[in-house]
Amino acid sequence: MAKMAPGPGLQFEEDDLPYEEEIIRNPYSVKCWIRYIEHKQPGPRHVVNMIYERALKELPGSYKLWYNYLKQRRKQLKGRCVTDPGYEEVNNCHERALVFMHKMPRIWLDYCQFLVDQYKISRTRRTFDRALRALPVTQHYRVWPGYLRFVRAHPLPETAVRVYRRYLKLCPENAEEYIEYLRSINRLDEAAIRLAAVVNDEAFISKEGKSNYQLWHELCNLISTNPDQVKSLDVGAIIRGGLTRFTDQLGKLWCSLADYYIRSGHFEKARDVYEESIQTVMTVRDFTQVFDSYAQFEESMIAAKMETTADMGQDEQDDIDLELRLARFEQLINRRPLLLNSVLLRQNPHNVHEWHKRVKLYQGKPREIINTYTEAVQTVDPMKATGKPHSLWVSFAKFYEENGQIEDARTIFEKATKVSYKQVDDLAGVWCEFGEMELRHENYEVALHLLRRATAVPAKKAEYFDMSEPVQNRVYKSLKVWSMLADLEESLGTFKSTKAVYDRIIDLRIATPQIIINFAMFLEEHTYFEESFKAYERGIALFKWPNVYDIWNTYLTKFTQRYGGKKLERARDLFEQALDRCPPKFAKTIYLLYARLEEEYGLARHAMAVYERATAAVERGEQYEMYNIYIKRAAEIYGVTHTRSIYEKAIEVLSDEPAREMCLRFSDMECKLGEIDRARSIYSYCSQLCDPRITSTFWQTWKEFEIRHGNEDTIREMLRIKRSVQATYNTQVNFMSSQMLKASTNTSSTVSDLAPGQSGMDDMKLLEQKAQRLAEEAEREQPKPKDKILFVRSDATRGELAELTKHINPDEINLDEDDDDEEGEEAEPDEVQLEQRSVPSAVFGGLKDD
Repeated sequence: MAKMAPGPGLQFEEDDLPYEEEIIRNPYSVKCWIRYIEHKQPGPRHVVNMIYERALKELPGSYKLWYNYLKQRRKQLKGRCVTDPGYEEVNNCHERALVFMHKMPRIWLDYCQFLVDQYKISRTRRTFDRALRALPVTQHYRVWPGYLRFVRAHPLPETAVRVYRRYLKLCPENAEEYIEYLRSINRLDEAAIRLAAVVNDEAFISKEGKSNYQLWHELCNLISTNPDQVKSLDVGAIIRGGLTRFTDQLGKLWCSLADYYIRSGHFEKARDVYEESIQTVMTVRDFTQVFDSYAQFEESMIAAKMETTADMGQDEQDDIDLELRLARFEQLINRRPLLLNSVLLRQNPHNVHEWHKRVKLYQGKPREIINTYTEAVQTVDPMKATGKPHSLWVSFAKFYEENGQIEDARTIFEKATKVSYKQVDDLAGVWCEFGEMELRHENYEVALHLLRRATAVPAKKAEYFDMSEPVQNRVYKSLKVWSMLADLEESLGTFKSTKAVYDRIIDLRIATPQIIINFAMFLEEHTYFEESFKAYERGIALFKWPNVYDIWNTYLTKFTQRYGGKKLERARDLFEQALDRCPPKFAKTIYLLYARLEEEYGLARHAMAVYERATAAVERGEQYEMYNIYIKRAAEIYGVTHTRSIYEKAIEVLSDEPAREMCLRFSDMECKLGEIDRARSIYSYCSQLCDPRITSTFWQTWKEFEIRHGNEDTIREMLRIKRSVQATYNTQVNFMSSQMLKASTNTSSTVSDLAPGQSGMDDMKLLEQKAQRLAEEAEREQPKPKDKILFVRSDATRGELAELTKHINPDEINLDEDDDDEEGEEAEPDEVQLEQRSVPSAVFGGLKDD
């Protein structure tokens, strides 16, 4: 191919002519130059570079040409050694480009990265600085990441520190990155300063999601573990400042402060910090952290001393020092319970229980115990106290009493009676303990005088529960004090003074049923029986049911024992008063007392009337027992025949289970009297209450009865009744099942889905299937074949009847003859249905005596 040489140094091929002509026509068109460059791209590098140079000479302000040209030149150097002269030529190209492209951050970034790859540290740093000066501040965020990577990648800590300082002026929120870098290069002093500034800046938001407390904790760890490097900060002031800010983490902060002094070699100052901390912390958790750290510190000091002594030889001075450290450690361990108690009392200084525990910790140290009690009674506010505040005063006085200082104990008690307690019971407890102390020392008159003082009516009366009045004005209504005074008066006083005390208690309307009973017993012991009964009546007037039950019970018993039948009408009147509005729960005892009174001193018919009333007045659960007592007493007084009406009434009133028991007893009695027909009627009536599936015992009893006393006809009647009862209960089950099935069927299908006249027939078919299935399930569940729920077939009847009647007279009974008649006698369920349970007299009426 022929070549042309239009000028020195330039050679063109024929296919270049169109591009050259186009360039001549449009020398300022970037597209023309780009097309020409792309055409020459496969050619030699110097030819492409020459075309780029020609283009940039015509268009020096084209970013696209400069960017592609510099990229092309850097690519041409790929794989060469950094000492190659070509690198410098490319650097010069970048410098020429920056004359026109100094506002383009991409050019600067590529140039800086190119210099970094050449390991030209100083030139790279200056180029980054020139880029930051040339670019507007809004573009700096693109330069700084590369700049920071560069300074971190090279061992130039001072340069990196200075660069970071400049960077943080623009982006202070990235201070954590700078702090981390300072810690990595072991410049901990400046790291601590920066971290302290971050912690003090309330507007600072951690990019790593750390809270202000976490940053503070990092600062404390940094300055406490490196005391030899952190010189610019007052560590003690910083950590103590944290103690006021972060009150929920006092334990860690105190440990950090002590650790700082330990690492600094100031061991005594560290001990002072530990002592101060365990005397000021408010929670058990903080106390545990500080105490464990304190104990570990003392152990390490002892271990270090022992190692030093073993290495250097032991002399007398070292031995004394070691003994001192051991004694200090032992004292610390022994003080732990007391220090922990102090923490709990700082949490709640009004905790009475903890004050008592503190006294126990000082066991054997009288002076400390006295000081503790004194501090306790001065500190505890009765209105805020947790526990019983009067117990502190009582224990304080007992301490003096146990040590033989009675006068001091009396002084304590006197002061305790003047304290403004929250509850009247606290002051009452003080008076009672005061009196008991005098009794223990046989000062009986003094004890009486004290309790009379306590119960004296104050100048200003107040109600017991009036919280606006002080307890000293309300203690005269305290039953606790009055009860003790009554006991003392009974033991030490006169009859008149004791009666006056009891009368005063009742007048104040603070008596309890037990006080009334005690008063009456006291009068009875001194043979003042009528006065005793008056005391009961006064108590009855004070209380209502059920509180008055014990008074009535005791009163009626004592009155009956005293007079018997001498004042029968009065006794009857008392019993009627007691039974008026008496709850069924308490009626049984009183009715039994009443009935016994009538039996022993009154008329038998009156006693029977009382028993009859009792059966209706007691609770339903006690009626069966009451009827048993009634029947037993009636049989003893009038004979067993008189109990028939009682049995009938009991069967009518009682629920099913006790009614069945009563029927069995009734029938057994009739059997013993030879009234077989009566007994059979009772069994027939009771069968209405006995589902054969669950009351097999009844049917077995009736079966045995018929074997002993019946014949073929009575056995047939029993089996007929059994089948009828089975059908009755089975019908009830089927009826409930059909109702549930009907409800479910209505929800799943509609009448419109059936043909006319078919809806009722299908429903009946479903009901019959459901009933048959339930009957089969019930039959499978029966443990014995005789307890089936379904109707008994005639052949089964004959078999069962044969088995029963063969015990009666097997020679005369022939069950095989006249099967048709037997089948005809078998009634339908509706025909043999027994009448429902009603008044028993309708069943037994035909059997009553004339």
